[in-house]
Amino acid sequence: MAKKTKKSTPAPLTFTEALRAAPGFDLRAVDTRSTPAFEGGKAAGQSLLGPLAARIADLQERLYAEAKEGADRSLLLVVQGMDTSGKGGIMRHVVGAMDPQGIHLTSFKAPSPQERKHPFLWRIRNALPAPGLIGVFDRSHYEDVLIVRVHDLVPRATWSRRYGQINAFEKRVVESGTPVVKVMLHISPDEQKARLGERLDRPDKHWKFNPADIDERLHWPAYMEAYQAAIDRCSTDLVPWFVVPADRKWYARLAVTQLVLAALEGMAPQWPAVSFDVEEQRRRLAES
Repeated sequence: MAKKTKKSTPAPLTFTEALRAAPGFDLRAVDTRSTPAFEGGKAAGQSLLGPLAARIADLQERLYAEAKEGADRSLLLVVQGMDTSGKGGIMRHVVGAMDPQGIHLTSFKAPSPQERKHPFLWRIRNALPAPGLIGVFDRSHYEDVLIVRVHDLVPRATWSRRYGQINAFEKRVVESGTPVVKVMLHISPDEQKARLGERLDRPDKHWKFNPADIDERLHWPAYMEAYQAAIDRCSTDLVPWFVVPADRKWYARLAVTQLVLAALEGMAPQWPAVSFDVEEQRRRLAES
């Protein structure tokens, strides 16, 4: 009697695999309360953040040390999302867990009069991280194909050209030694409504409420169309988009932490070789 062949169980997807926007990706099909690549609950997810942060801290220090000895590599994290999608929480709980000396954080607001005199990528280039640093963009150059598109702030012919310009720009950034992790925090309109309501219900959150956020909600379908276009046209093999379901704040923070860790592990920074004789310096220290 022939033996039955035991079927192999496929390996679980990593966060990078589960969240990557592959060709044919449909933003409408994303369950914003789902937790791709993670089967645990809130407590389990939160318990992982400390150990993951420790692993990131080690790699971050190695990246910083490399630069001190002449290496020119850095990492860039781009975080996009609708209002209340959790960008601030990512800055506090994910970026805030890293060594601040090794972070270059830029929060992009509406362009200043000075910035408007230059091409739209001018201020982005000026904010790129120096060697050894992890750069973080809270909003980014994608605003120029998102809010600009939704509100017709420039002619269609102008913003249409920007997808290709963004792809060329990001390719140059990666080829110069700076991998780019692009994250869209994706929430539902119902979750946004609940979060805005919480800001109105709590006096300690009033300062975070912006009446304009309600006006922007009226453009939700147009924003989703703009995000879909940005993903379709700018999720490349070299610099893919990662779409993170963000109705559960704890999951979004866990997912972004995992994506940053995976990028750093891919870079595999090493402790640099020093130019001095360690034993000689140990002897000198003992004699001093």
